[in-house]
Amino acid sequence: MPLPQPSSTSTAVVTGASSGIGADLARELAARGHGVTLVARREDRLFDLAKELDSVRVEVIACDVADPAARKVLFDEVQRRGLTVDVLVNNAGIGTMGPVAEADVDGEIAQIRVNVEAVIDLTTRAVQLMVPRGRGAILNVGSTAGFQPFPGQAGYAATKAFVRSYTEGLRAELAGSGVTVATLNPGPVRTEFIASAGMDEKAFAAAFPKFMWMPSRDVAKVGIDALEHDRGDVIAGLPSQLSTRLFQLIPHRVLLPLLAKQHPALKSRD
Repeated sequence: MPLPQPSSTSTAVVTGASSGIGADLARELAARGHGVTLVARREDRLFDLAKELDSVRVEVIACDVADPAARKVLFDEVQRRGLTVDVLVNNAGIGTMGPVAEADVDGEIAQIRVNVEAVIDLTTRAVQLMVPRGRGAILNVGSTAGFQPFPGQAGYAATKAFVRSYTEGLRAELAGSGVTVATLNPGPVRTEFIASAGMDEKAFAAAFPKFMWMPSRDVAKVGIDALEHDRGDVIAGLPSQLSTRLFQLIPHRVLLPLLAKQHPALKSRD
């Protein structure tokens, strides 16, 4: 199967595992018997999750994936603990919302470091460990925002478009290598991401119909299923699949003004 069989010496490294989709991806892997290595900045939350996942071996590594030096030694630390990285989940992500004319430059650059630079760095390191062994799986978390330009989240959508393009290209490179690669593209999910991006949660929620919102654990299952069944690029949930495909059919000259008019981070500044 494309998702390697778990063993006592293998682990699934999950970044951004302290909350939201990342924590649920770790739960989903653990439920399938995979030992997990939880990675995030907030070590206390990782230990809380580790206590919950007591049916498998759980390791906790506090690491800021925006820091190149910390990323460089992450897999070395996993190996020091006697484990082989068989699965990598690049879930850590941050986002900014609002007009670029009012954006904080440091915040815009930070999201590139986490959403793009860290994905390339950790994926490259993982691939170079996995290909010689002839097994492994990598899941990169994108977003439905990455399927078209997204006024109000211009930088964020561009980083997620990168994740999709990069992962699809890598998937083609690794065909037949024993290493499978997939992209998980969630639509609206109630996590800490919205508040962290500086957006009022109620205003953001009101911008999407209730049927569009999907529980985090259900999204996580879609992602791990994509690895297990070698599905490649997947969108979580039928409503998000349909809306994303519809947006792709609408010419940008028509779609983008509509998105700009409806985005709550832009409407609040009208």
